[in-house]
Amino acid sequence: MSDDIQEKIQRLQSIEQSLQSFATQHQSIRSQLLESESALRELEKGDDAYKIIGSIMVLQPKEKLVSDLKEKETSLRARLTKVQNQENGLRKEAESLQKEIMKVKE
Repeated sequence: MSDDIQEKIQRLQSIEQSLQSFATQHQSIRSQLLESESALRELEKGDDAYKIIGSIMVLQPKEKLVSDLKEKETSLRARLTKVQNQENGLRKEAESLQKEIMKVKE
C-alpha cells in the first residue's frame, strides 16, 4: 500500500476516535440540558428555592436560580451546536476519505 493510502487510513482512524469523543460530549451535554430543564420545571412548582453549594443547601431567590439555569441552558445549547457542527464536519471528511480509500482498493 502506498504511503498516501496509509496516511488516509490513519487519518480516518483518528477521525473515528474523535467522533467517539464527540458522541460522549454530545451525550453529556444533552444530559445536563435535561437536568437543567427538569430543575426549571421544579422551580415553577414551589415558592422556596435552594441551591447546593458544596455540601450544604442555601436558600436563594427563585428568580436568581431561574436566571442562572436559563443562562446555563443557553450556554449548553451553544456548546451542543458547536459539537454537532464539528461532528458533522468530521463525518463529511470521513466519508470523503472512505471513498478515496475504496477507489484505490478497487
